[in-house]
Amino acid sequence: MRADRLVATLLLLQTRGRTTAAEVARELEVSLATARRDLEALAAAGVPVYPRPGRGGGWQLVGGARTDLTGLTAPEARALFALVGPAHSARARPEARSALRKVLRALPRTFRAEAAAAADAVVVDPVGWGEQGRSRPALADELESAVVRRRRVHLRYASRTGGPSARAVDPWGLADKDGTWYLLAGTSHGPRTFRLDRIQHADVTDEPAHRPDGLDVRRLWERTVEEVEARRSTLRATVLLDAHLLPILQDRMGRHCSPAGTHDDGRARAHVTAPTALDVARHLAGWGGDVEVVEPAAVRAELARIGAALVRRNTAVP
Repeated sequence: MRADRLVATLLLLQTRGRTTAAEVARELEVSLATARRDLEALAAAGVPVYPRPGRGGGWQLVGGARTDLTGLTAPEARALFALVGPAHSARARPEARSALRKVLRALPRTFRAEAAAAADAVVVDPVGWGEQGRSRPALADELESAVVRRRRVHLRYASRTGGPSARAVDPWGLADKDGTWYLLAGTSHGPRTFRLDRIQHADVTDEPAHRPDGLDVRRLWERTVEEVEARRSTLRATVLLDAHLLPILQDRMGRHCSPAGTHDDGRARAHVTAPTALDVARHLAGWGGDVEVVEPAAVRAELARIGAALVRRNTAVP
């Protein structure tokens, strides 16, 4: 995990004062090219590390060897934690989060709040809602800065069903869900989630933003996803398939597929959810005869209709 390596590289520099990319590669058991990229990434993020060319050179922290992180300025600390913030992603190992907490405790007390905010500013959720991945929008940088600095934002926002409206929000965090970005914020009507591609204008003010004590942005995002999934998954189908195929189906469908025991013939039973019977059928059509739908009958009917259409369209004409 890159977050582990970046923190480990920084701590290696702290204890040795100066090191080479080859030494970093050997210590962390990575390639020389990877070690160089990590050192360059730290420098690009604003951490005061620079290369010394020539014999006896290497990479060195400004100020020489230190055993803590008190040499970091507030902007440098924010930059570092924003860089390794994806350690909080759904796929991060516990060691990455543990390393981040240790570095946080080593920072000067005055820097800790902003560094922690930078680390928690973005949630990375790899499970998509069926949309193609997108690049990080430019607005994400501006809003992430507002999250870290705790500044209120005035939005002009176009909802899915209505026209544009003006909103004053307290930004709490951002979520990247399969390339679609969301702002999690507090409003006068409680917590709300805004898609960045529907924000027509954002004005970051100098007004302080309110952030509830003990706010867990990741947990807030997980609750939001659960609520959306509950609204979207109004139809549940029961399917049977060979046990070795179940993990593959779960990987393809994410939260929309859950194990449901074992059938009498030894096949795995699973529940698959989607808004309609047609949506379920479309998800399962590519599995052919490997998946049997037990219920409801509406899904079986949709699969039969899809199959008949495929036969008609792909039967060779003499």
